[in-house]
Amino acid sequence: MLPYGKIPVREKMKGGGKLSAAWLHACSNITAEVVAGAGFDVAVIDMEHGPGDISCLVAQIQAMQAYPIVPFVRAQWNDFVQIKRILDAGAGGLFIPYVNTRKEAEAAVAAALYPPAGIRGMASSTRAAHFNDNPKEYLQRANAEISVFIQIETPEAIANLDAILEIERLDGIVIGPMDLATNMGHFADPGVPEVQSAIGKIETRTLAAGKLLSTISSGWGDASEKYRRGYSLVMAMSDTVTLGQAGREIVASFKREFAS
Repeated sequence: MLPYGKIPVREKMKGGGKLSAAWLHACSNITAEVVAGAGFDVAVIDMEHGPGDISCLVAQIQAMQAYPIVPFVRAQWNDFVQIKRILDAGAGGLFIPYVNTRKEAEAAVAAALYPPAGIRGMASSTRAAHFNDNPKEYLQRANAEISVFIQIETPEAIANLDAILEIERLDGIVIGPMDLATNMGHFADPGVPEVQSAIGKIETRTLAAGKLLSTISSGWGDASEKYRRGYSLVMAMSDTVTLGQAGREIVASFKREFAS
């Protein structure tokens, strides 16, 4: 079992199960603990757009350790050194951004796996490997338990999607609607019909290939609809965005009732 999660998330998703998920954007061990305590299955720590470094990542994972939640991480980039350090910190799953070709997707998968399946460096001294306290418990199971998703965000990636989906150990696809829309010429507007059509094609082809789907949502109603469309993992809230939305709603209510 991975050291910092009690739910076999990869096995559950591959078996058709759905998992609840939240974003962690704030580089905060406090919000990580709050989300874990709320009962989510997965927390996705954003290191691509979030301000966190490896030290912050470790603190966030430590804050979640007492709860049955599995930390996923969106890596800064498709870089095997960064991926190795993220996994050594104790991540149980990966989102790799801006993957456009089969070769790039193969590199992402290889970076996540120990040899002979991949190129991840072996070390028993890491947090993931229990600081050399019975490290084989982790080392021998990590390849089978770590979830690997790549993000589809460009027309080039869509053109190469069928080849990408042929990669056996790739678990799934994360659809990035804002980047995809912008890269299709519709700046920050994923709602336009052309982008929605492209998203539908990604969904259909990914599910037909037996791979998993993940994406963001605007809230529970949107997340529920996506789960019903076949998604396995949908981020239904964010420690920063959801707080901001709640705050604005309260301020608006205050102004309506007590505006001076």
